[in-house]
Amino acid sequence: MAAARATRRVSEREPRPRSGYEYIEGWGMAVGAPSRVLRPRSVEEVAACYDLARRDGVPLGLRGTGCSYGDASVNRAGHVLDVSGMDRILAFDAATGVADCEAGVTLSKLWRHILPRGHWPMVVSGTMFPTLAGAAGMNIHGKNNFKVGTIGDSILELDVVLPNGALVTLDRARRPDLFHAVIGGFGMLGTITRVKLKTKRVYSGEVDVLGVSSASLAEMMAYVDAHTHDADYLVGWLDCFAEGDALGRGLVHHARYLDEGEDPHAERTLEVAFQELPPSILGFPKGEVWRILRLFNHDLGMGFVNWTKHQMGKLEERKGFHRQSHAAFNFLLDYVPNWKFAYGRNGGRGLIQYQVFVPKETAHAALSDVLRRSRARGHTSYLGVLKRHRPDPFLLTHAVDGWSLALDFKVTPENRVSLWATTEELTEIVLAAGGRFYFAKDAVIGPETARAMYPPGARERFLALKQEVDPEGLLQTDLWRRVFAAGPGGERTAHRAGSRESKKGSRDTEIR
Repeated sequence: MAAARATRRVSEREPRPRSGYEYIEGWGMAVGAPSRVLRPRSVEEVAACYDLARRDGVPLGLRGTGCSYGDASVNRAGHVLDVSGMDRILAFDAATGVADCEAGVTLSKLWRHILPRGHWPMVVSGTMFPTLAGAAGMNIHGKNNFKVGTIGDSILELDVVLPNGALVTLDRARRPDLFHAVIGGFGMLGTITRVKLKTKRVYSGEVDVLGVSSASLAEMMAYVDAHTHDADYLVGWLDCFAEGDALGRGLVHHARYLDEGEDPHAERTLEVAFQELPPSILGFPKGEVWRILRLFNHDLGMGFVNWTKHQMGKLEERKGFHRQSHAAFNFLLDYVPNWKFAYGRNGGRGLIQYQVFVPKETAHAALSDVLRRSRARGHTSYLGVLKRHRPDPFLLTHAVDGWSLALDFKVTPENRVSLWATTEELTEIVLAAGGRFYFAKDAVIGPETARAMYPPGARERFLALKQEVDPEGLLQTDLWRRVFAAGPGGERTAHRAGSRESKKGSRDTEIR
């Protein structure tokens, strides 16, 4: 792309983005608020959204498909800009594997376009529905982080509309400081409108998968570390109800890509139809399975479910390597539509995911303490997922040379206060171990944690860039105000938010 395009002013015509009032909640349903949602279809309409928020005297938050568990795209103080309507795949080069996409293209749309051409995204999350802008803004990782890094490592170029309306093209040569801050900057520096990224050449629509049962957390971590050289994916499931010598027991899934010529049916397995997830589970329509899961959604029931899964893991190990489609292996969260509804969603119910990242030197002790402490406080995670990670160069990165543990905690009106208090205790353990947190999952940390968890100067450099490109504090969400309360525009936003709340009270009642 020509250097002259690196910065330009968006057209001054009067575009009119679609809009409407909605209740916006985090994916885990435990937090949310009503907002006016703006849906631009072009970079000109993105700039118009900025102007509209300014005219209304409110901050603007960014949102894709709403897959972040917490309040990353919730903006109770103002409007929300939803980029999901900008969803064209602009170009794909099968020779190089480079895809050029608008911001709202989802991982689902991307893999469906490129897999029949022999490619797969370098990095995907456990669900196929995040937008590329959201994936870049959160710098998502997958089950192969130890091998290929975060999605930011595969991004070649970004188009971003800054709060002043300028459209800038960023890469590792043009404004590398801003490039490395926008990736992982959860939409607080500008609106990503285009993502150009590398994809992986694959020779089959399947991967070879081995399930390995582990009797403890230490055994699981030892297996993963021993196989980072010969696996393309490694991920561990933990039974968080196990105690004593069995603490952290579970199942590792070890997977590898197939080499060229290894799949005699590659032409068929690379077809999108081959990747489709089954319409039913054990004879039940997938859309209704969450209702069955809801019957088990309590400590006794989930203790039984976890014990059963651990026993089945031992049987899976006996099968040895077996093949699964890319979609079946990567997108486990999509097997049961709306499985989160099993946690309940009304009256302050739902779930939060508490994911911690800890350096390898302190990981076993810290993660063991986290499991023990949460159980002792009466908040056992119903799902635990362990991954191995490597560092990356992004400014607000969660990645470390170490491990992550993701824990799903049930939220109810009765346990909310004690759960948040428990996460404060867990956070002290993580910070003492040199750990970090991940904004796509977080719902609980505060500004002191953000000050403590980054390398010296990283937070300050991010805030300096925020001051440079958004001195008025236009771009803000509940997550921003919770974690970066002392950032630029904080006092002005608080004033505007108070004014906004006083004006819209009766309307909020109608929206709810």
